Amino acid sequence: MTKPSLPDLLHAAVSAVGGTERPGQVAMAEAVAEAIDDNSHRLIQAGTGTGKSLGYLVPALAHGERVVVATATLALQRQLVERDLPRTVEALHPQLRRRPQFAMLKGRSNYLCLHRLHEGAPQDEEEGLFDQFEAATPTSKLGQDLLRLRDWADETETGDRDDLTPGVSDKAWSQISVSSRECLGATKCAYGAECFAEAARERAKLADVVVTNHALLAIDAIEGAPVLPPHEVLIVDEAHELVSRVTGVATGELTPGQVNRAVKRAAKLVDEKTADSLQTASETFERVMELALPGRLEEIPEDLGYALTALRDAARNVISAIGNTRDKSVHDEDAVRKQALAAVESVHGVAERITAGSEYDVVWYERHDRFGATLRVAPLSVSGLLRDKLFSDRSVVLTSATLKLGGDFNGVAASVGLSPEGVEGEDVPQWKGLDVGSPFDYPKQGILYVAKHLATPGREGTRGDMMDELAELIESAGGRTLGLFSSMRGAKAAAEELRGRIENPILLQGEETLGELIKNFAADPKTCLFGTLSLWQGVDVPGASCQLVVMDRIPFPRPDDPLMSARQKSVEERGGNGFMAVAATHAALLMAQGAGRLVRATGDKGVVAVLDPRLATARYGSFLRATLPDFWYTTDRNQVRRSLAAIDAAAQAEGL
Repeated sequence: MTKPSLPDLLHAAVSAVGGTERPGQVAMAEAVAEAIDDNSHRLIQAGTGTGKSLGYLVPALAHGERVVVATATLALQRQLVERDLPRTVEALHPQLRRRPQFAMLKGRSNYLCLHRLHEGAPQDEEEGLFDQFEAATPTSKLGQDLLRLRDWADETETGDRDDLTPGVSDKAWSQISVSSRECLGATKCAYGAECFAEAARERAKLADVVVTNHALLAIDAIEGAPVLPPHEVLIVDEAHELVSRVTGVATGELTPGQVNRAVKRAAKLVDEKTADSLQTASETFERVMELALPGRLEEIPEDLGYALTALRDAARNVISAIGNTRDKSVHDEDAVRKQALAAVESVHGVAERITAGSEYDVVWYERHDRFGATLRVAPLSVSGLLRDKLFSDRSVVLTSATLKLGGDFNGVAASVGLSPEGVEGEDVPQWKGLDVGSPFDYPKQGILYVAKHLATPGREGTRGDMMDELAELIESAGGRTLGLFSSMRGAKAAAEELRGRIENPILLQGEETLGELIKNFAADPKTCLFGTLSLWQGVDVPGASCQLVVMDRIPFPRPDDPLMSARQKSVEERGGNGFMAVAATHAALLMAQGAGRLVRATGDKGVVAVLDPRLATARYGSFLRATLPDFWYTTDRNQVRRSLAAIDAAAQAEGL
């Protein structure tokens, strides 16, 4: 039997999902197939509307080897598992003569734990889970969440937190879930045969396509023990998020509260002397943290070093000494011991890592008004880890709408440990970059307006001229505005001021759930939505409700951000341009994502307005603009007001 051609397979899949075949999608599918055949790697930029999911799924399914698809957002995971994969598998079946299996796999804490649900969570205050059920009044939010979880446990087939709608608070979920360290293991657990997390792993072992998230991919790379089943092809979608997600997984933290909980959990499992030693170390650490000031610690202060060494040694002794409980009244001894071990091992691991003083780690204090001080440690770079763990023994495809920064792929490639494109050498992973473009006609559908006449934004103080400009733009657009702010403080200040100046309703992130806000924004064209980071990347509102996207300023990282400033300094010490490699790259990614909110369909029209003159005047402005969609560019404020008014009038004429 002749092997079906890739164009025929792609055509069948696109027809099945009711889509339109596009040249960029065909080019992407061919590049993915070539990478899989050559066992090489690809970085593929595929603009909004390309249909990139089918662009990688069809060649991966056609090849027949197991593929892991890692995404950053829940929305895309759901789209793949609930829509794209079922339809694509059915569409390809007549030609492939097989139905590839697919499964979703997440970290253990994403699944309901039947042991914890039925036996109770060992509590610091010696209260089990069902004490929590009884103590939480049915009228309280926690009580309602817990009762709903108990009912849901009898109905759910997956136990996956993301299948529970509406969701519950982290506090409620923590009562019925466990981390991988706290898990008893399927063979020791009375509920092992019914375990949702184990069932998900078994489905993944049998699947041809495993859909997971960046965090689990990072855990699989960092912890050594494989979490994902063996696979020949890895596709990382939303790849612009990968480095930050891996950094998050590789970041450790210590707080006095966390250490105190570990002390309480271990106290009944070791002799009094060992327990007292950990208690003393905990108190010393707490005293040091009371005086902690926010900022990077380029050298560990003597008092902190002493406290961490004591904590490390005491925790190590507890781990060695932990045995059977001395208190025979303790219920479910195995679970108590496992939870105590997990808590103490976490403390030991972070304390040991910081005291080791690796030049490749960054250590800093954070202080929160409500929660007090936190000590954090993160890798200066994850590029070496990703190069070693990601690009060996499999073909890797990284794809996103935003991978070319300043006109090429080398910036993103360097962040994941790849050499510049075309560099040859032993042990140098070979890769090619491909920009398949977008089906949208950006110069005709959108305008990039830079408010060149405004004052350069400073770190402090209100920007009166910016508020005036924003109000005028919104009024010209008739509402229809997504306001993207570099800080929550900026978003709140703008919402408060403009609510008293313009008639258009303004929704503010944090005043409702993100889903509700986006739904309400999409439903009423006169409405505006203001917010910060998650809105830069998480809003998909095609049509007349979003015809003006405003960025208050270039979203550089804060100068006092310990990790970003350390990374910038490291680049400079190696003779590079730290500002361009770190700060400008960070801003370019965010701005490209933010600008991508404007045109989501072929009929969309509108304006991206940047209220920061530096995009037009600074030397790095051209680098940032080269990363944005190819909109028609202007700094003429009168022209942009006329354009917005015309777009608004056209929408109103159509009843939108």
